[in-house]
This record gives sequence, C-alpha cells and structure tokens, in this order.
Amino acid sequence: MKPVQIHMAPHGPNPWKVILILEELSIAYEVDLFRSDEVKTERYTTLNPNGRFPAITDPNTDLLLWETGAIILYLIEQSDTTKKISCDTLKERNLCTQWLMFQAGWFIHLHAEKIPSAIDRYVGEIKRVLGVLESVLAKDGKEWLVGDRVTFADLAFVSFNDRLNEILMVGNEKVFDGFPNVRAWHERMASRASWSGKVLLS
Repeated sequence: MKPVQIHMAPHGPNPWKVILILEELSIAYEVDLFRSDEVKTERYTTLNPNGRFPAITDPNTDLLLWETGAIILYLIEQSDTTKKISCDTLKERNLCTQWLMFQAGWFIHLHAEKIPSAIDRYVGEIKRVLGVLESVLAKDGKEWLVGDRVTFADLAFVSFNDRLNEILMVGNEKVFDGFPNVRAWHERMASRASWSGKVLLS
C-alpha cells in the first residue's frame, strides 16, 4: 500500500484529528506541509477549493478528499476492518457519527486579535459543550461516548481539548475544573501512544 498524503499546516486542531486516526489505524502516511498563510493560495486551493486544512490524497484509491469529518469516515471505512476504533451495529455506528458531527459543529477559531465579546462567547460555548460531555460521561459511570471502548467518536475531541487552555486562558490543570468525568476521559485518550508518543501540537 502506498502512503496516504495529508496536506496540512501544523497550526489548528483539524489536521491533528486526521493524524490521530492515521496513527491509531497504523496507516502509512506522508505530510505535505504548508504554511498557515498558504491556505487560500492556488497551491492549496487546487487541492481544497474551500481553503481549509486538511485534505488528503489516497493514491491507492485515486481519491482527493477534504473536510475533516469526511476524511475520518473514509479512513475508518477503508482501514478499520477489525473495528479497532469503530463499531459494528447500526445503533453504535450512527452514534459515533452523531458525536463526530457534534464535535465538528463547535469548532473554535483562534483569532490573533483578542475581542472581549468574542472571547466571552467562545468561553460560554466551551463550557456548554463540556457540560454536555460531562452529563453523558457521568451517566452510569461511562468511560467512552459510545459503547465500552474508545472509538473515533471520542478521538475526534482530543486535539480540541488540548487547546482549550488557549481559549479559556487558564493553565492546563484548570481547563476541566468542574468537569471531572471529562478530565478523566481526556486523560485516557491523551495517554494513548497514538497521541502522546507521536503528536505535538504547534
């Protein structure tokens, strides 16, 4: 199998969501690195006309694909034949997709200019989402969002969770204050070799 190419810049959480899935599934890949300010240039928009990172090229299927959620679902379909981080049943498959869409829906874009009203709105939204996750994980002592093991539904949150201190403007140790089940859930994922051993957020 030829390696998948991931076209990305190191800043921002979405490319790292894809890399985490590639690592979890032991898919060979190569990084085609861009600068963040190249996202709207012709060099990149020929790959992704929407001008957002990342995109992938899979030479094994002759597929160029963009949109992070679509990429993750594609990699799962193509490579997770043993269901290491996905599920078999109709119910669990759709619950995984539900959480993937939920996570994608509250993307926080970091702006260089610190606008108080925007910061307040982002902080409020983060707290709301953490509250949703806390309520689900606290129910019956759940460790994972779907079923009794980690899936891509959980892993989709890791790179965002790792950046929350930048929005909340607190130390990493305080990010999950008031959300003990979310803290434990994130720590379980962040300790996985696919993240802690290989991925460094820039």
